[in-house]
Amino acid sequence: MDAIPGTGDAARASPQARAPRWGERLPLAVAAACGLAIATYLTLVQVGVVARAWDPLFGPASSGRVLRSALARALPVPDAAVGALGYALEVALALAGGPDRTRAGTRVALAYGVVAALLGVAALFLAAWQGAVLRSGCTLCLCSAAISVAIAVASWREVRDAAGMLARRWRSFEHQRA
Repeated sequence: MDAIPGTGDAARASPQARAPRWGERLPLAVAAACGLAIATYLTLVQVGVVARAWDPLFGPASSGRVLRSALARALPVPDAAVGALGYALEVALALAGGPDRTRAGTRVALAYGVVAALLGVAALFLAAWQGAVLRSGCTLCLCSAAISVAIAVASWREVRDAAGMLARRWRSFEHQRA
């Protein structure tokens, strides 16, 4: 018998019994805040507030080609600003809800998963674009991409559990109506 209910092997194995703890969500919020800082800096480079991007691996000329590419300018705002907005949403959603948000607030957990997945997919696309199309690199852009992909992968369990909880609620609702 466990000294504290819900802490034994059965509770850890059951997705409906275990919600992500602050110790799991807080590092994701910190990572998203780091991504926000990088994206904000890159936005300042793209709008001309900062003359050249700091880039110890590829150099400022290579970063400049990436940050001023047609793809980076395809939107009415710098693409880094869109990334900054996405990271700000990730920070807010990572911190939203209590310790049992997978069970109690499945919408928050699912919204977090959607934002994380979209940023992760965009990061993979933009990283591939740098190498395959532009033949240039941007260290901070790749760091931001790595953060996005890491957050998307790390948040997968919570999103899966929240979706499972939502499906169980729906089946219960359908069963009660029948």
